Amino acid sequence: ASEDGESMGHCPFCQRLFMVLLLKGVPFTLTTVDVKRALDVLKDFAPGAQLPVLLYNGEPKTDTITIEDFLEDKLAPPMFPSLVPRYRESSLAGNDIFHKFSTFIKNPVPAQDEVLQRSLLRALLKLDEYLSAPLEYELAHNPHLRASQRRFLDGDQLTLADCNLLPKLNIVQVVCQHYRRFGIPKDLRGVWRYLNSASETKEFKYTCPNSEEIVQAYHSV
Repeated sequence: ASEDGESMGHCPFCQRLFMVLLLKGVPFTLTTVDVKRALDVLKDFAPGAQLPVLLYNGEPKTDTITIEDFLEDKLAPPMFPSLVPRYRESSLAGNDIFHKFSTFIKNPVPAQDEVLQRSLLRALLKLDEYLSAPLEYELAHNPHLRASQRRFLDGDQLTLADCNLLPKLNIVQVVCQHYRRFGIPKDLRGVWRYLNSASETKEFKYTCPNSEEIVQAYHSV
C-alpha cells in the first residue's frame, strides 16, 4: 500500500506481477498491505514472507520469479496468451540497469557520483542499442532495415521481459530526475520510444504508482 495505507504503492515486483495478470486477462483480487501496520496479517499465511505474495488454493507463493513462472504455467494457451519472449536476449536486455541505479542513488560518497552515473548511463546505452537493433523477425520482413521500430523489447506485444524491466525503468527516470536532476537522456531514442509505447498501454499505465509515491520511497536514501 501507499503512504495512505490503502491505494497502490511503490513496488516494482508487485507491479511486475500486476502487469502479468492484466496481460493474461484473468479475474483476480488485489489486496494492498500497509507494511507499517499489517505485518501480522502476513504471518498467518506466509511466515517471514516479503511482498508480493500470491495465494492459490490456500497455498502461498512468495518469490516473484516463482510466482511469475507459476502464472505462466497455470494461465497457458489456448485459454490465455503466452507471455514468454521469442528471443532470449529480450529477457536479458537492461538487466543490470536497476542494480547500477541503486548503487548510484544510494552512494554516500559524493566524489564517486560521477563514476557511478557514467556506469548507469552505459547500461542505459546498452539497452538503447538493443531496442534500436532490428530483431530477426523484422529483418525477415525487411532485410534492409537499419533501425528497429518495434514498440517493446521482443516485438510489438508486451512480454514477461517488459513486465520485469518497465517498472524499474520508470523508477530510474523518476528518481534520477527528482534527486539528481538528470533523467534518461533524450538522445537514447530507442529507450524513449519504448517508454512512450509503454505509457500507451493500460497494463503499464494502470499499474504505475504515482510519481510522488516513488519519490517518497527514495527520500531516506
